[in-house]
Amino acid sequence: METSILEGAKHSGQKYLGEKGLLALIAFLSAFIPLSTDLYLPALPHMADNFQVSAGMINLTLTLFFIFYAAATLFWGPLSDKYGRKPILITGLIFYITASVLCALSTNVYQLIGFRVLQAVASGTATSVGSAVVKDVYEGRKREAALALVFSMMMIAPIIAPVIGAFVLGITSWRGIFWTLSGAGILAFSGAIAMEETVKQRSTGNILQSLSRLGVVLKNPGFTSLLVTFALRSIPLMAFISSSSYIYIDQFGLSAKVYSCFFAGNAVFMVLGPIVYMRISRRIKGNTIISLCYLVLSLSGLLICFLGNLSPWWLAVSLLPSTLAGSVISPPSANLMLEQQKEDTGSASALMNSSITVTGSIGMILISFNWANRIWILGVLNLFFGLLSLFLWLLVSKGPHIVQLKHDKATI
Repeated sequence: METSILEGAKHSGQKYLGEKGLLALIAFLSAFIPLSTDLYLPALPHMADNFQVSAGMINLTLTLFFIFYAAATLFWGPLSDKYGRKPILITGLIFYITASVLCALSTNVYQLIGFRVLQAVASGTATSVGSAVVKDVYEGRKREAALALVFSMMMIAPIIAPVIGAFVLGITSWRGIFWTLSGAGILAFSGAIAMEETVKQRSTGNILQSLSRLGVVLKNPGFTSLLVTFALRSIPLMAFISSSSYIYIDQFGLSAKVYSCFFAGNAVFMVLGPIVYMRISRRIKGNTIISLCYLVLSLSGLLICFLGNLSPWWLAVSLLPSTLAGSVISPPSANLMLEQQKEDTGSASALMNSSITVTGSIGMILISFNWANRIWILGVLNLFFGLLSLFLWLLVSKGPHIVQLKHDKATI
């Protein structure tokens, strides 16, 4: 896949990193958020004991991270259009490294919460700049291949992060987790220093005018209609992720170890999704693939409703089509949204990343109510939002405002 991606670069211009190094940096930046949130999950009980506070108080370090990260992406994206990808990325990574060190040195839970907020704000640069660089450097089919690699890395990170966190926790305290994150920040910082600027033409105006470009992008009917349509699929996904431990451990009575195996097995299909897309898109149009995936997502919801309560195995089998279909959509949807904006790429990238986090939180809220049967609700969410997304997709995909991908000429 790498060779084909490199052949599709708009310009080389990477004197120190080279094209392979740039691709590796983009992939690493895409893993920043899962690493920053999932790496320290095994340490949460130890942190609560250390600070002698409730689990709810410690969980604020996770909840507030997502809130401030979603907001920060909207800040960094437009600034990268004005000042360039490299300066913004370097600035954000300096703050990230500093925040990680301060988290490791925290003496009370309030300090930890505050430094985690700073870490979240800084993390927004990684995803905003990473996605924007993909648009700067690649185009057409090659951009899809690069995005497939990026999304695969985003899916792999949540699987390996808790394992790494458990290993670090086995040889040191929870503070070692944040020292590890600071090391990851230093590694990314080294890559950012070596990266050559990818923006050819920067936006003009002051900072407020740069931030106002978010509104300009949202006024683009093609981009906004696709943004709303594609963001909805994160609702059932995040609903499952946030409720999975309660379902498998509390309802089915599985151990934490067995639960982790079921969760990891489901996550493997998230990783395979982008790869599957690149294979089948050689024969089937991307727009057709998206329609079929939304249909599969809905049918998976029905399976969950009727079979999910029978056993953990039936639930896992019922979930797999939804997981795979949602992951397959990722590369073509991101590519199509980026295609709608010839300018303000940073702003568009920021809105894309932020929308996934915001809509995903809706799923977390919906599933968190005291439902008598969470599995049935999970099935309903997949069915409803699968059908709603399919309806919106069929409505807007052929609309006059949508800029179609020129390379999408495959036939069934």
